[in-house]
Amino acid sequence: MTLAAQQKIYLVDDDEAIADSLSFLLEGFGYQVVWFDDGQQFLDTVDLSEPGCAILDSRMPGLSGQQVQQLLNETASPLSVIFLTGHGDVPMAVDAFKNGAFDFFQKPVQGKALAEAIDKGLAHSERQSWKLKHQALIDSLTDREKEIFQLVVNGNTNKQMAEALFVAVRTIEVHRAKVMKKLGASNMAQLLKLAPLLHRPDHEE
Repeated sequence: MTLAAQQKIYLVDDDEAIADSLSFLLEGFGYQVVWFDDGQQFLDTVDLSEPGCAILDSRMPGLSGQQVQQLLNETASPLSVIFLTGHGDVPMAVDAFKNGAFDFFQKPVQGKALAEAIDKGLAHSERQSWKLKHQALIDSLTDREKEIFQLVVNGNTNKQMAEALFVAVRTIEVHRAKVMKKLGASNMAQLLKLAPLLHRPDHEE
């Protein structure tokens, strides 16, 4: 489980005995767990822009698990959130999922079920991290560069784009090169992979 050992698993729970037990349990599945007994300490210490999985207790002194989740949402963190609580109920679980939680367990939890949820959460987090980082690159494009990007992925040649935009082919070549450089793309396949990020519902023009 080399990959699992490289992933970031954060356990935020004020109960040291439970934290020790869960850390031991998850290490048996190949994970390296970093424990925090305080939600604010977790938020202040961890790089929230990196992928990983946060396992949150719902009721803790200071920030609750739900408050930590809300702050993660506000920072657009790609971290997947799994709730693990001894005081869970249906409304709490519904709220957690509504706010983007990946899974919700009540203590005690079966190790295999938790490990499977973590695996899925980490995969989801990696996808979210990739999406957020590349979305930022697309947002850095000028309006004209976005227009060129769209025309390119639609299959237009440089000559066709020049005619459509009433500019010289050389101008298209310059814009196209800038788009490729800004997006870190070296071929058409990479551009096509990024194309769905060009028109988000909250960024429609």
